[in-house]
Amino acid sequence: MLNAFTIDVEDYFQVGAFRRTIPVSDWDKWELRVEANVEKLLTILDAAGVQGTFFVLGWIAEKVPQSVKRIAACGHTVASHGFLHQLVYTQTETEFREDVRKTRKMLQDLSGQAVLSYRAPVFSITKKTPWAHRVLVEEGYLYDSSVFPIHHDLHGNPNAPARIHRIETEAGSLLEFPPAVVKLLGQNIPTGGGGYFRLFPFAITRRMLQSINSAGNPFVFYLHPWEIDPDQPRVHGAPLKSRFRHYLNLKRTEPRLQRLLQTFSFAPMEEVLENWAQ
Repeated sequence: MLNAFTIDVEDYFQVGAFRRTIPVSDWDKWELRVEANVEKLLTILDAAGVQGTFFVLGWIAEKVPQSVKRIAACGHTVASHGFLHQLVYTQTETEFREDVRKTRKMLQDLSGQAVLSYRAPVFSITKKTPWAHRVLVEEGYLYDSSVFPIHHDLHGNPNAPARIHRIETEAGSLLEFPPAVVKLLGQNIPTGGGGYFRLFPFAITRRMLQSINSAGNPFVFYLHPWEIDPDQPRVHGAPLKSRFRHYLNLKRTEPRLQRLLQTFSFAPMEEVLENWAQ
């Protein structure tokens, strides 16, 4: 079964966990490491024969446009991650529209692709943003991967569907592909990547993901370029919980990723969704 392999292209100082410690106005003060890490990921994926979807931050595309061109040239799909990694529920509807419109145009111009997919920074489309999916449809997006069906302090809607589903809006519909979860003791346990991939032993992650496929469902996996960069500069002054989330098991990410790519079959998210819709 084909599963969706996705990368959220942002740098280590832009993550949601550090948003109160490093404001956008200070981003230029930090060493930019995303280009080298994206290149490393492209090499790993090429060796595994895997193509995926890269959700690129507009700020990154503006700073290192060559990375967007490289992603597209290597056969991967370019998608939108917004421009400044702002939580959707902190924006007005008008601000959100301007953000997703600006980022889509920039990424399309750089990649030569139609940008059809969106993932909100920190999965921040929630019950607080009832207009978000309608705006995405109006701005030309067909696919979304922003609604995490879990409890979390920054995002999540535990009552949202855990599998691929169609969302109807006044402007039309789009397909939603949530990050992977499995139900255990009545709770959705996240197993779709990121910090959870670094937290759980690989054997547990593999078992949970296999259970999703065994039930006849594809899953979406996500990762960030900084997660394969254990030597990244340390951010001091952030809350202990934020630093724990960010730095946990960074040295183990790359070998675990290699094993994951050998264990499951992957494709860009758009390909998986197109097959599902047929």
